[in-house]
Amino acid sequence: MNANSRNQCCDVRNEAKNADKQESTTPEGTERTKARKVYVPLVDIVETGEALLLVADMPGVDENGIDVTVEKNVLTVKGVVSGETPEGYKLSYEEYGIGDYERSFTLTNEIDRNGITATIKDGILKLSLPLAKEATSRKIAVAAG
Repeated sequence: MNANSRNQCCDVRNEAKNADKQESTTPEGTERTKARKVYVPLVDIVETGEALLLVADMPGVDENGIDVTVEKNVLTVKGVVSGETPEGYKLSYEEYGIGDYERSFTLTNEIDRNGITATIKDGILKLSLPLAKEATSRKIAVAAG
């Protein structure tokens, strides 16, 4: 591998790193109350017959640092990372930027807001958004004549 292809390889890794951790924007006319970065967590959405399953990567967040709310038609997920350096140690180099997480989703009327559940384990948040009974699919029998 020559020096030029090594540099291109590193550029691709840097682009992937930047794509993984997109910093959240602050709405115009507002300011953050903490002087700390806030990232948009990457989320996979899987649709089953009865629910939507959202899986969000939030490294460093545990059950004490997560806040999931539904207000009007907006589901908001906020995760706080402690990010403390262990006692007796000093950070000398950092590749992974520490910051909190925040992401919002607009819910349709097809989601049963009272049935939403959330679990977090090892920095992976799983949200189950059940479909409202009226919105679940069902097979319609068709009779002849």
